[in-house]
Amino acid sequence: MSQKEKNSYILGTEKAELHRLGLQHQVWASEAREGWDFAGFGEGQIIMDLGSGPGFCSRDLAYIVGPSGKVIAVDKSKTYIDFLKKTSALHDLNIEAVCSDFDDMVLEDTSLDGVYCRWAMAWIANPEEIIAKIKKALKPGGVIVMHEYYDWSVLQTQPVMSNLKKCIAAALKSFKEQDGDIDIGKRLPEIFFAHDLEVVRLRPMSKISTPSELTWQWPKSFFKIYFPKLIEAGFLDKEVCQLGLEELEALSYVEGASICCPLMTEVVAVKM
Repeated sequence: MSQKEKNSYILGTEKAELHRLGLQHQVWASEAREGWDFAGFGEGQIIMDLGSGPGFCSRDLAYIVGPSGKVIAVDKSKTYIDFLKKTSALHDLNIEAVCSDFDDMVLEDTSLDGVYCRWAMAWIANPEEIIAKIKKALKPGGVIVMHEYYDWSVLQTQPVMSNLKKCIAAALKSFKEQDGDIDIGKRLPEIFFAHDLEVVRLRPMSKISTPSELTWQWPKSFFKIYFPKLIEAGFLDKEVCQLGLEELEALSYVEGASICCPLMTEVVAVKM
């Protein structure tokens, strides 16, 4: 994996981030599958994975739609798209991996049975335009499943660690100053309604984890990669970052410790 990439995510596309994304998918795979089941994603369909990253969801969706269906995976990272192409070839899956910005992607009208999108709308400045574009590409009755943050500020630890708390606050500040809306999940229903898409499901998704659970590794892996990047960006002092990461390690040995993860939401909409 490349160390630097022009179109990489805020966390980069290096090997550590690829591993983190794989871990993240393990933590959230059951939630994704529940959304897909509710949407009726199945054999023979054409499903788009919007903001696919390295394609962990694309791979799972490809098994669901089978050889007679197809997954169109769209992501702006060439590194991740190249990785997905290798994965698809290795497992002989029908995945069309497309390296494109959402603004530039070309979609055929009424060509998709469904769209899945996880943590992609939060990082763009024009979600309304992209949703309108998706709607045109959906067949009548086509379904959109989106998983986005509803309230990132919910993220906290128990007990509270002072420097770790400062690091978490700096991360949220950095998100608030980027072009997108980190809590776009709470606005998705009104955006869908504005584009004449019928919202058929709103589901909160919350996770509180203890150190012995896999879910604990999700925020921990994020902290270890992203906090040092906040130093480079001027959001965090180097000493506070180091102390915060040390407190994170110490927290793992505190009896009764927990991490409350950011509140997520699932929004499912149908093109009528």
